[in-house]
Amino acid sequence: MFHAPSMGELIVIAAIGLLLFGKRLPEVGRSLGKGIVEFKKGLKGIDEDVEAAANKQQSNYEVKTLPPQEEKQAAQPSYKFDPYTGKPIEQPTEEHAAAETH
Repeated sequence: MFHAPSMGELIVIAAIGLLLFGKRLPEVGRSLGKGIVEFKKGLKGIDEDVEAAANKQQSNYEVKTLPPQEEKQAAQPSYKFDPYTGKPIEQPTEEHAAAETH
C-alpha cells in the first residue's frame, strides 16, 4: 500500500515547489488567503440566514393546551383486561360501586 512521505521526501517536494513557484509564491499565498476569508464570510452569511429562518419559524408557532377532561373514577379501569397479565378484570357492578362510596 501507500505510506506517508518521509522528511527527506517532503524536503525534495518543497524544493521543487519553490523552484516552480518561487517568484509567484507571495501572490499565490495572498490569493489563497483572500479565498479563505471569502469562504468564511459566505459560511457566516449562511449561518445567519439559517438562524433567522429558525427564529422566524419558532415565532409562528403557538402553544395550545388541551381542554380539561372529566376525571374518571380511579377504582374503575377503562380496560377489561389486565395489560400486564392479560387476564380479565372483574367489572364492578353498580351495587358494588355504590357500596364502596358509602
